[in-house]
Amino acid sequence: MDAHSRTARDDSRLARWEDHVELPLALGSLIYLAAYAVHVLSPGMAAIGHDICLGVLYTTWAVFGVDYAVRWRLSGRGPSFVRTHGLDTVVLILPLLRPLRIVKVYQAMARRRGVPRLSLYARVVVYAGLATLLLGFAGALAVYQQERGAPGANIRTFGDSLWWTATTLTTVGYGDVVPVTSWGRVIAVGVMACGLALLGAVTGSFSSWLLQVFSREGDEQPPGS
Repeated sequence: MDAHSRTARDDSRLARWEDHVELPLALGSLIYLAAYAVHVLSPGMAAIGHDICLGVLYTTWAVFGVDYAVRWRLSGRGPSFVRTHGLDTVVLILPLLRPLRIVKVYQAMARRRGVPRLSLYARVVVYAGLATLLLGFAGALAVYQQERGAPGANIRTFGDSLWWTATTLTTVGYGDVVPVTSWGRVIAVGVMACGLALLGAVTGSFSSWLLQVFSREGDEQPPGS
């Protein structure tokens, strides 16, 4: 079997695996986020409750790791898989970023149905909107966990954290609520980067849609008018 045939076979096996596991993994990511939220937002909960939350977190993380290993094996690309699947690698290291894989879930669903239900521009807007909501919630939880109780912190409640996340993701940045801890600032950089990327995706898609509309209207206008 030549290299081209072997690569095509590996890609086919990888696509079948993704079709079967993408939706269960999406559910697993929501379970992970829910367990993390309970762990962070219920500091007064009994120790057994926190242990259960941590057990769910580690178990789902292990499932994500198994999925990554299987994808790597089925790809047949060896070490180059890490380089060509940067998002998968980042999401494995930081599971709270799994909302960024929403587009993979949609692709798996579209392959099952045979044709996308939404136009390209609608898909971009829906993907960016859902990713912003989920990442914003995850970012707010992570910042709140680091900032609450820190000396000089002004993010003392989850409401403060949500407000900070909203102003950061929308690139407004009022500056009256900012992280003061080192890890809080690291998380802030990630939230800023995600906000800029998602805003750029929506803005670029909307601009392209407007150009197509105006171009179509120009083509339909009768000559000499």
